Amino acid sequence: MNSRIITVAQDGAADYRTVQEAIDAVPLSNTCRTVIRVAPGVYKQPVYVPKTKNFITLAGMRPEETVLTWNNTATKIEHHQVARVIGTGTFGCGTAIVEGEDFIAENITFENCAPEGSGQAVAIRVTADRCAFYNCRFLGWQDTLYLHYGKQYIRDCYIEGSVDFIFGNSTALLEHCHIHCKAAGYITAQSRKTSQETTGYIFLRCVITGNGGAQYTYLGRPWGPFGRVVFAYTYMDACVRHAGWNNWGKVENERSACFYEYKCYGPGSCPSKRVNWARELIDEEAGQFLANSFVDPDPQRPWLAQRIAVRIPYSA
Repeated sequence: MNSRIITVAQDGAADYRTVQEAIDAVPLSNTCRTVIRVAPGVYKQPVYVPKTKNFITLAGMRPEETVLTWNNTATKIEHHQVARVIGTGTFGCGTAIVEGEDFIAENITFENCAPEGSGQAVAIRVTADRCAFYNCRFLGWQDTLYLHYGKQYIRDCYIEGSVDFIFGNSTALLEHCHIHCKAAGYITAQSRKTSQETTGYIFLRCVITGNGGAQYTYLGRPWGPFGRVVFAYTYMDACVRHAGWNNWGKVENERSACFYEYKCYGPGSCPSKRVNWARELIDEEAGQFLANSFVDPDPQRPWLAQRIAVRIPYSA
């Protein structure tokens, strides 16, 4: 696939001054990979990638230096002059909202800077198929990373929060990611609604860290009755509660939620003390969750290899 490159810099030494202006410049029904190289800076604006703008790559140089930030919450959504207000509540409050398919971000920070206690405050909502994130940071407190719909691959990323800070009903593989639990809460809230849905979150070879305290966070709770989450080969520090999982106050969820672990380790990994309705996978069961095929199931038309091949990082 051919690609075009456009640039963004706040000082005017580029094609555009804001990320949203660059996205708006991408043609409708785009079929050419468009790489938007974002110069270092803190870009204080919400960003929207609409359904009509596919094959967009946002590429920074280092995530610590290229930050997209805004402070909307589910109860307070403010308009910005270069971005639209897309819906209301948790669904519309993301600093970044991605609805265009085949989206890639690399070396970018997505931040919702609303303070602790502000309620739902999404850093990014992804409602799009075949999206990938490499070496990105997702910063916030509650509901940081909204993996709402579609298939996503997330690698070498840092994700922080407190309550339900990775949530939604997409099919997502998170590999070699750092999950940081800033305060008491729940890492995941996956919302699979029926046993026939193929959605779920897989955390493969990740690291979970905390703030120095012990036993204050759960691995997850089922936002939908059939919520499905797997942690495999993942380090869990002492912040993870021995019980591991929470039923969201509904005993009936214990009969349907699919919460699994496989060969995890660290002081927070306590298979013998987990709730009796979550379990450790055996080798034969784990295989289906330990490969890219979980998010990229068609070997005849693989999308993930193509997305990796077209990564173009920012360069001056």
